Amino acid sequence: MTKAQMENLIRNDFLALIAKAIETEKETDALPVSANEIAVPCLDPDGNETWAVIKVSIPRGTRNGEGGYNPYDGYSAAEDYKIDCEEKAQKKAEADAKKQAKIAKDKKAREEKKALAEANKGLKELRKINIEGE
Repeated sequence: MTKAQMENLIRNDFLALIAKAIETEKETDALPVSANEIAVPCLDPDGNETWAVIKVSIPRGTRNGEGGYNPYDGYSAAEDYKIDCEEKAQKKAEADAKKQAKIAKDKKAREEKKALAEANKGLKELRKINIEGE
């Protein structure tokens, strides 16, 4: 059996397992739409029909420049993904903190501007009173 045939066998086994689980748990069809994908009808929160497409692939890895592949490492890929998600979460938290600081700064500036305008209005009234009183 060739490597491609073995990979196809593994992929088809997983597709069949996923399709059976969907049909059993969700009581809906899992429709094959290509050699490595199944489509599942589902409803969105508003009750509208939509589709979920599930793809199963058997990655070979990355080319090594010598006519072969460096094998795919799922553990390494999962760790890289975890680190990427943590970095994105940290950047989002920093952006949110920066946004909140800007909101607070802008609010303070608006309050100061309003207070200054009220003080200027009070001064104008005092000048008006002083001018009229003379």
